[in-house]
This record gives sequence, structure tokens and C-alpha cells, in this order.
Amino acid sequence: MATLLSAVAARAQAPVEPVPSASQLQWQRMEFTAFVHFGPNAFTGAEWGSGRELPAVFNPTALDARQWARTFKAAGMKGVIVTAKHHDGFCLWPTKESAHTVAASPWRNGKGDLLRELSDAVRAEGLSFGVYLSPWDRNHPSYGTPEYNDVFVRMLEDVLSNYGEIFEVWFDGANGEATNGKRQVYDWPRFHEVVRRLQPRAVIFSDAGPGIRWIGNERGEAPLTNWAMLDRDRYAPGTSLSMDLPEGSELGRFYVPGECDVSIRPGWFWRAAENTRVKSPRALLRLYEASVGRNCNLLLNVPPDDRGLIHDNDVKALDGMRALVDRVYGASLLPAAAKAAASSSMPSHDAAAVLDADLDTWWAPAGDVRTGTLSVDMGSPVRFDRIRLQEYIALGQRVSLFEVEALTGGSWTRVATGTTIGHTRIIATAVTTASQVRVRIHDARGVPMIASLSLHDSSLADVARPADAPAHQDAADFDPEHP
Repeated sequence: MATLLSAVAARAQAPVEPVPSASQLQWQRMEFTAFVHFGPNAFTGAEWGSGRELPAVFNPTALDARQWARTFKAAGMKGVIVTAKHHDGFCLWPTKESAHTVAASPWRNGKGDLLRELSDAVRAEGLSFGVYLSPWDRNHPSYGTPEYNDVFVRMLEDVLSNYGEIFEVWFDGANGEATNGKRQVYDWPRFHEVVRRLQPRAVIFSDAGPGIRWIGNERGEAPLTNWAMLDRDRYAPGTSLSMDLPEGSELGRFYVPGECDVSIRPGWFWRAAENTRVKSPRALLRLYEASVGRNCNLLLNVPPDDRGLIHDNDVKALDGMRALVDRVYGASLLPAAAKAAASSSMPSHDAAAVLDADLDTWWAPAGDVRTGTLSVDMGSPVRFDRIRLQEYIALGQRVSLFEVEALTGGSWTRVATGTTIGHTRIIATAVTTASQVRVRIHDARGVPMIASLSLHDSSLADVARPADAPAHQDAADFDPEHP
């Protein structure tokens, strides 16, 4: 009998494949990072540069990468990804592989290296550094020939060898013509090999991964059902099957979590005309709920202006967002005296684990089961309208169907239902005052493993806007469960 019980326990704690790599797990726990679109477009007003821009147009006279890094850290971001080369082919570092670079510009008298300045500034603030390199190049004379893939590989080797550890390499699938009218056949396997060889701990983003995937839109919103798994070999960057990407696949053979990219402004690059169209702190809070709160990371683009600084309106919006996120989600409303209980518990993984801040401790029901009930007794009534659940995803994403109930007026009432949880799931409910809550897991891919349960009140974000707050572009008011 003891042998049988040991076998059941071992099977219950076994990984449910696929599971995240160490780099993917670390990346998911970052949750919120900055995107920085910067280059000649900040001076010309173009969204996609033509490649014909003269390098002389690039001349940010007050560029301060330290201001960028301080702004991003204050906003709660954990990393920064910069457009080292966008589609126009302009390189923000002095590569020998192109004449279209900062070395040909008047900035820093042609001696500047933005990747050096930014990578140093980011690390000084304790943030991680990442790079975006577009393989499309509307300027390079070899684009559209086999030789261009060699050029792009040498650019990758240059960037990935000289700026310290890179946490994410961002590839998009844009593939258009250069000024010579030619298109390129990209050698993706070779590009990925360079990243793995030079930055083995970096995650690679594209439509298809292989490390992390696009969520299928540029609105910053993930679907309510979001699996971190995907059959990634069905897709390639620029895939026409992008409608498959948002939800992932419960049966996916590879672990490829989603990333939500969105800009704080209408466009990806700075324009003076959009200084009054920066998203409001409240709109940014809702994007946080619709991305981080749906098992994704939020990659928020904050483009520097033509001085080379993050504009004051963007800074204020980020500061306001941080204040609202901290106010609503900085701490759980569960009192210190709250007690957790469960239908059953695996040895050393009892219900109390969901009340601490450690994502590496978790509750799981006893036995090789796919259902279970977890309850928390607050001791006195608590008002809430948001529930945050987190799985222990190191052994695989599992939960596929659950409901949440609250004890109000002496009876249990269902206040929410859901499908997936993943690293983080924020569920909106009606405003509820209850002395107990419970989560009933109805189905999962393996034994459910819940690392955290917390309650929150979105009305804590209802604070008066400061008198000096800039005009903002508010997103439509929406319930994050029903965008």
C-alpha cells in the first residue's frame, strides 16, 4: 500500500508537459516591460520610415538614457526593449555593416552609441535590457539578395556580443520591399541559432516564438482563455494564421507564452501632435488587467521625443498608472488573520500556501486528481470586485475550468467563472462583500497547483486627478472581463 501511495504522489507532482524553461519562467514573472521606438521617425513624423531619410535628420540634442531608465523603473517596469534597427534600416549603434547609422549623424558628433548608453543606464537602475532588430531593411543595398542574410547575422552578432546580457530579442515578421524593389527570404533558423549561441538565456519573440508569442493584436489585450502552449512549428514570423495565436492551445506541444504589445500613444514613434493623446493612467490600469491579468506580459511602448527625452505627459501617465496599480493590486485585501482550507491537500502543499507572497509555494489537492476546492475565511466581511489567482506554472499550466463563490448572507453565491489561470489571472466580479470566498476547480490538465489567491477593490483607483495632470486619451470604459 505504501508503494502505491508513493507512486500516486510522485505522479501527482510530475510536470505536465510542456513546461517553461528557466528563462521563460523568469520572463513571465517580470510581467511589465517597456518598448522604446526611436530613430529618424521621431524627427520626420513617419510611422514606417522609407529608408531614404538622411542620417543627418537624427539629432536628439538632449538625449538622456538615464531619464528613460528612471522613468521606466518608477513605473514598475522590469525591462526595456529598444528598436536597435527598425524597417528603415537606421541602426542606433555604429555598426560597420551599414552606412545608415548613428555614426553618420550629427548626434554626439558621429561618436554616439545609443545601445551602449541605454544598456548602461538600464542596468544602473536594476532593469533588464532587450533589443528589437527588424530583418526588413528599406535602406541596405544588399537587401533582397542571399548576401543580406549574412549582413543581418553579423548585425545580430554585433549587438548580442557587445552590450551585456540580453533578456529578450524581438523579431517582427514585416517583410516588404527595399528601395531596390526587392524582398528578402529570411533565414530564421540561422537567426535563431545566433541568439541561442550568443545569448542562451534570452527569450526570442515573434509571431511563432520560439520563446514567446504575439497575442494577435496591438491593443494590449489578451483573450479570457489564454494557454501558454502552442504548436509553434505551424507558424512563422508574419504568419497568415495569426488568428490562432491569441488563445494558444491546450494541446500545444511547446511552451510559448504570450506578450501584449501596445503603445502609450496612437503611434509607435513620437509625434508632437500626439502629446495630448497619451493614454490615461486609468486606461493603462485596464491594459494591465487585460494583459498581465490574462496570463501575458505587458510590453508598453513609450517613445522618446525629438529631444531624446520621455515627454512629461508620458511620464505623468506612467506615474499615475503605477499609483493605480499599487493602490489596487499592491496588497491583498485578505486580512492577516485569514485562514485557508481545502477539500484535501497534498503533503507539504497545504492551503495556507496561497496566502503568502511566495510563488514557489503552492496548494494542490491530494491524490492524482484534476478537481479540488480551495476556500479562505476572512473572519469578517471584506468588500472586493477583483480576484487574482496564480498557478505554480514551473510544472506546467493546468487549470482549464473554475468558478469563484462568495459567502454572503449565510449562503454561497457564484460571483465568477473562468477557464485558464496561468501565471496570473485577474477576474472581475460584481462588487461583493463576503466573509468567505472559495475557488472550485472543475477541470485541469493535471493536479491543480495554486500559488496565490488575493482579493482587490478597483474602486481604490477612484482618486481625484491632480490639477496639473495632462490631457489624456482615455480608452473606452470597459469591464476587463468583457472588453
